[in-house]
Amino acid sequence: MIAASSLGAVFEWYDFFIYGTLAGLFGKLFFPSSSPTTGFLLALATFGVGFAVRPIGAVIFGALGDRLGRKYTFIVTITLMGIATAAIGALPTFDSIGVAAPILLVSLRALQGFALGGEYGGASIYVAEHAPPNRRGIYTGFTQASAPGGLILSLLVSQGTVFFIGEDSWEAWGWRIPFLVSLLLLGVSLWMRFKLAESPVFVAMKAAGATSRAPLRESFGSWAKTGRILAALFGISAGQAVIGYTALFQAMLFLQHALRVEPTVARCIAIVAACVGVGCYLLCASLSDRVGRKKPIVVGYVLAILLLFPIFHFMARQANPALTRAIADSPIVVTGSQCSYNPFASKGQATACGQLMDLLSKKGVAYSTVTGSKGAAPTVTIGRTMVDPADSADLTAKLRGAGYLSDNVTPPLSNSILIVLAIIALYALTALAYGSMAAWLVELFPARVRYTSLSIPYHFGVGYAGGFLPFISQYIVAKTGDPFAGLWYVIGVTTLALLVTVLYLPETAGNRLD
Repeated sequence: MIAASSLGAVFEWYDFFIYGTLAGLFGKLFFPSSSPTTGFLLALATFGVGFAVRPIGAVIFGALGDRLGRKYTFIVTITLMGIATAAIGALPTFDSIGVAAPILLVSLRALQGFALGGEYGGASIYVAEHAPPNRRGIYTGFTQASAPGGLILSLLVSQGTVFFIGEDSWEAWGWRIPFLVSLLLLGVSLWMRFKLAESPVFVAMKAAGATSRAPLRESFGSWAKTGRILAALFGISAGQAVIGYTALFQAMLFLQHALRVEPTVARCIAIVAACVGVGCYLLCASLSDRVGRKKPIVVGYVLAILLLFPIFHFMARQANPALTRAIADSPIVVTGSQCSYNPFASKGQATACGQLMDLLSKKGVAYSTVTGSKGAAPTVTIGRTMVDPADSADLTAKLRGAGYLSDNVTPPLSNSILIVLAIIALYALTALAYGSMAAWLVELFPARVRYTSLSIPYHFGVGYAGGFLPFISQYIVAKTGDPFAGLWYVIGVTTLALLVTVLYLPETAGNRLD
């Protein structure tokens, strides 16, 4: 029962990481642009589109799950999701069919998101309604642990593909293989799910004629019900989403793009950390059966707010010490008036200072800005050395000499172990915030409208706060030139989630589900 239900969640995370880790390549293949930053951001925005559509699926499949049953609803959702994921692997690129390629990609991402809107709620409710009250946390914890499980699977498939066919073939056509492999996952998942019986809670409710005829209207039937859904959205779903996606996705993105760690090394580090992360998730889920659902999540939020910046700075020092020293000893400062930078500008930046910031952004270097005299030409200093920004060759040479433009690096084994430990610390924070979430959400809502009432806040929170996390954080980095600045988005959402959770969400451990 747990395995069949959790496979859909593995699917969800598998798709998340396959597309997310390939965002840079998708930017080149589907969103060609003169600026790599622009293509990368557009690929991440497309990634977010799938999440933005999730609430629509939550409304539709939530109603079906409350009216027709848990089992067959999440059979339909996983079928749609598997077909859409595999279809991405068969898409022609921009070079083949032009602008139709990104349109098709966005459409398939939307279909994935639509299907996922009904997947998580169905799986979590199905497991929870079978579980004994004192084991509900650990039973649903296996569904939660599918997050690092999906990461491990996606990295093993992608890294294995690269190993057998090589980097050149991987970028040319091999990237399609992980998407097509999802058909195998779909087949196994469907075979297992068709063997499942319907949830006993739904069977009893249907026999008593107590199912809801209008789950959506009933879910929002009073201010109290609406308030609880909003509290679940902002307090549980959004908070865990930004912390979870930071650990599961942003850490690897940070290693590869900001710190220039060799992609293969970054993937191996992520695999080792994720294996330990599975245990963290199950441990925190089991803990919630003893201390309650609310306490671990509150502790996780507080620790995340306090520790995110120190953990990422620690990772930077271990992953690329030379680059970290360059940022500390020879900071790049752009001085000028009207220093505004638009990563999506199609006709170049409007000001000279913006053009300089665009040049540095394309080179992938960290910088800060200082407002200069009005009308004065922009300047750039590297440490104590002023460089003529008009002399591109000299600027590049000075950046390389200061340690900014190094090739991809492979950290020593001792440093790699410390990076793994840092990411495990992020997993521990995520596990506190995420491990008991499924049980808590299931227990918050009545059986008649549980599928709808759970799915809507979960997918609004995950879809918007979490789904657009990669895009928003990288946009903040591009706008500011600070590789750590994107973490402020995570801190802001987590702080709001902490306040809502403490003030408005009750403890539910042990609640009856019938």
